[in-house]
Amino acid sequence: MSPPFRWKLALIGISTSFVVVGIFFIIQRPEAAELPYDVRPERIDRYFAKNNMPLKGHGKTFVEAADTCGMDWRLLPAIAVRESSGGKHMQLNNPFGWGGAQIPFESIDDATRVVGQHLCGDEPDTAKWYSTTSTYEKLYRYNGTVISTYPAEVQWIMNQF
Repeated sequence: MSPPFRWKLALIGISTSFVVVGIFFIIQRPEAAELPYDVRPERIDRYFAKNNMPLKGHGKTFVEAADTCGMDWRLLPAIAVRESSGGKHMQLNNPFGWGGAQIPFESIDDATRVVGQHLCGDEPDTAKWYSTTSTYEKLYRYNGTVISTYPAEVQWIMNQF
């Protein structure tokens, strides 16, 4: 065997070893394979910015609220778009129209966390409507009993994110 060929074999052997060790590491620690950067908040903020909506900058809170219970991360921002045009027409820091838009919140982030808790089924007063329901059912119970097209409208907005 010529020396260059031996070097190629050695490099192939070393490369294979790294791959095997890497696969073993990921099997033992699957969280290591997760992306280090979550693009969801950025996608929400980009949508709000593109549409000149005051909720730009709150994307991280929307995602965190949804992640507490595995809810679709697009649900809360889409409801906010449908209910208040992304905060353009909100009252009392309430971009969700929660409680007929008459319930005040200390901040937009507070409203996002509280409404998120309700939609996750974590609040005793509303858990019977939201705790084990699909996204469509959540939307139907949120406002679909009043506006029959509401679930479809919000789901269309969700697809824009």
